[in-house]
Amino acid sequence: MLKSWSFHGGLRLPGHKHLSAQAPIIDAGVPSQLIYPLQLRPGVHLHATVNLSDRVVRGQIIADAEHALATPIHAASSGTVHAIENRLIPHPSGLADECIIIATDGLDEALPAAHPVDFRHEQPGVIRHLIRQAGIVGLGGAAFPTAIKLNPGPKRQVDTLLLNGAECEPYITCDNSLMQAEPNAVIEGALILMHALQVERGIIAIEEPMTEAFARLSEALEQHRNLRLSIVRIPALYPTGGEKQLIKVVTGKETPSGGIPADVGIICQNVGTAAAVYQAVSRGLPLTERIITVTGQGVNKQQNMRVRIGTPISELIGQAGGYSHDVKRLIMGGPMMGFALPEDDIPVVKATNCILAASDNEIVGAKEARPCIRCGDCAKACPVNLLPQQLYWHSRADNLDKCKEFSLFDCIECGCCEVVCPSHIPLVQYYRAAKSKILVKAKESEKSAIAKRRHDAHLDRKAREQAEKAERARQKKAALAKVKAANAAQERTE
Repeated sequence: MLKSWSFHGGLRLPGHKHLSAQAPIIDAGVPSQLIYPLQLRPGVHLHATVNLSDRVVRGQIIADAEHALATPIHAASSGTVHAIENRLIPHPSGLADECIIIATDGLDEALPAAHPVDFRHEQPGVIRHLIRQAGIVGLGGAAFPTAIKLNPGPKRQVDTLLLNGAECEPYITCDNSLMQAEPNAVIEGALILMHALQVERGIIAIEEPMTEAFARLSEALEQHRNLRLSIVRIPALYPTGGEKQLIKVVTGKETPSGGIPADVGIICQNVGTAAAVYQAVSRGLPLTERIITVTGQGVNKQQNMRVRIGTPISELIGQAGGYSHDVKRLIMGGPMMGFALPEDDIPVVKATNCILAASDNEIVGAKEARPCIRCGDCAKACPVNLLPQQLYWHSRADNLDKCKEFSLFDCIECGCCEVVCPSHIPLVQYYRAAKSKILVKAKESEKSAIAKRRHDAHLDRKAREQAEKAERARQKKAALAKVKAANAAQERTE
């Protein structure tokens, strides 16, 4: 049994896991249409590789880009490209962006699976390429490209893979259900990831209440008889599922401020990501579906579903028995770190792990905000050991330099400070806004610096041109003077 440590702050929250964890995973089937946003993350926009009216099949790449952080999108079923147009996308901004819309044909035809690969006989670079081509990203919510994460570079000495099964946010049970239903896929995926990283130690971390998942994983691991991989149970404390918090709990290591897990020799991956890696490498299947929790008092039947990526949320709500009379808000993600959606025609994407149809009493921070009373409860709850009160004042005053001084970008936006705030201040909103302003300011400064460099280069070029012109004039004048002198000398001799 591995020793466990603890981190500062955190909260023990009502889990509400029983709502969706009891029933087996159901297949959501093929929706009438699939919607694929082409913006993956800020600054990363894919280009459609299909045209209007093209017929596509499942597994076909329909969008890609050469950007380092880009991963391709594959069609999740067969059909026709109905439109490439702006639609609302699943993003906190609530804005629209370019999307590919496929009208499915009900045939669900697919490309033949790629030839399975025995990862033990392949170089890590080959494995990373297969993972990238399969469109795999982190399925825990961040959606960072898995292939990039598996290549930390020669300056970082990674020795451990930490597989994150700590589903710490309330209501979400998709990973728990996956570990129970497909333990071998998780184990095999972990071994593939370890080979890609060339590490000798792998740890799967799950929460203590996940007794059935622990039993199923333990059975699968015993069959594999791989002593390099182990399973550890950790306390159900929010936000233990955060990478830095999980690393501290499992290994006792502190990830430095502004650093990443690889800086302390660890790479974290989600258990769902591991299962997707197994499907891609060992079965030749790209990422076209994932398990999603549909839950909350706002739907009539809470359920974990195997969902085609691109499915409109409205179709999932229909399969969950429709909305109940208690529904007040639709949230993508959990109640702590999720964001509200303006409508349910928005599609699920690779990062979608939960759809929460919330009632009034399930919405965090729904009460009216009052002035800060400086109680300090937020600082006690902060898992990153920040000073949320100070960050609030500086964010509110747009004092961005002070925000950076108080390590704003170490904030993981977990919402612990909001939950304990007796004044019900939407603290995370202030932090997100301040981060955005800092990033915008940095981009503007970068643009100004580029413009200044261009201006300086222009002035230098003009100065060089003028100097060269003056030198040419001087040389010409000297040459003329020399000719005149020669002519004068010749005249004297005559």
